[in-house]
Amino acid sequence: MNGFHRLDDTLICEGVSLVELAASEGTPLYVYSAGTITSRYRAIDDAFRGYPHALHYALKANSTLAIARLLRGLGACADANSGNEIDVALRAGFIPEQIVFTGVGKTPAELAQAIDLGVKTINAESEGELDRIDRLSRERGTRARVALRVNPDIDARSHPHISTGLKANKFGIPVDAVREIGRRFAQREGLEIVGLHTHVGSQIVDLDPLTRAAQTVVTLARELRDDGIVIDHLDIGGGLGVSYDGSAVPTAADYAAAVLPILRDSGLAVVLEPGRHIVAPAGALLTQVVDVKDRPDGKAFVIVDAGMTELMRPMLYGAFHRIEPVACAGGSEIVADVVGPLCETSDTLGKDRRLRRPEPGDLYAVLDAGAYGSVMASNYNRRTMPAEVLVNGATWSLIRRRQTIDDLLALEN
Repeated sequence: MNGFHRLDDTLICEGVSLVELAASEGTPLYVYSAGTITSRYRAIDDAFRGYPHALHYALKANSTLAIARLLRGLGACADANSGNEIDVALRAGFIPEQIVFTGVGKTPAELAQAIDLGVKTINAESEGELDRIDRLSRERGTRARVALRVNPDIDARSHPHISTGLKANKFGIPVDAVREIGRRFAQREGLEIVGLHTHVGSQIVDLDPLTRAAQTVVTLARELRDDGIVIDHLDIGGGLGVSYDGSAVPTAADYAAAVLPILRDSGLAVVLEPGRHIVAPAGALLTQVVDVKDRPDGKAFVIVDAGMTELMRPMLYGAFHRIEPVACAGGSEIVADVVGPLCETSDTLGKDRRLRRPEPGDLYAVLDAGAYGSVMASNYNRRTMPAEVLVNGATWSLIRRRQTIDDLLALEN
């Protein structure tokens, strides 16, 4: 069985009880379902089957080494957003030709790293970056493969903090400048323009921005071809959203049905960069109740041992995550804010939740936390990073041990 479900009123992951995992590894604890990752990756791959495509898993969503290795084993390639993510990809077993390098502020050292390795493509963000790639490549007597990142000025209709396709956003080359810049840089000795790239945002649940972005790069590809610049692929990024609250969202099949007719007109292979869509529903954050405090207004605070240091999304984006008791409680129903232990009022995992009154020591699971959870964790208040486990059927393994205070202080004098 895949994913998180109940057996005899107790929440389990595939075939393993979350109570067992918490007892073994403590809390806070990230738990991932290998079966869910596998099925969601295959759903995207199957949706685009029959058309030349490559799925470059976006490591920024969750770069835990075992997760990256699992996806490599399924046939994924990698999308890296930093030099260190390139290193993670290599350690996970990806070869340079399977890595695309994206990111708005690539340093000269990171560009040199990508050029020396010979990654599949560097998704170039600006004229200045193209100049740096050209210079660094010529110094090395080589030629780098680049894709021009297009800012199509399209509203992703998601949270403004994760919208990347508007002209007011810092990402990419303005759509009206791409053709002229392409003509100029196609003459450079140190780079070869092989693709167009666009990524308009994350957690997109309306397919219109994604189809419009695909149409934009298809049109630009035709214009570049008219200018004598023949590219070999279109990278249409990631961004397909998931359902955090149980509402209906487009499936991978819906997405493919919307964009494939557009892409077929170009005749070019497509690169996709899924991240959240694959791993978000595959993860849960286990946390233990520390205290229950009644409020004068009749509500309550349920204080747990996980907070913004483990899961930043609710604090950063106002994001909603379902919060469920691991074992069904029998107390009276209350309305409560589920809050963390940090010295910040914003340290709130969920507001105005209806739940059975818990007792200290009870376990809760914050669901759909597999993306942008552990990768955004911090050591604020000198808290240590949580452990992580990967469940596969009836077995599980510790894929990241809990950080200790000695680990935390090891770099300090």
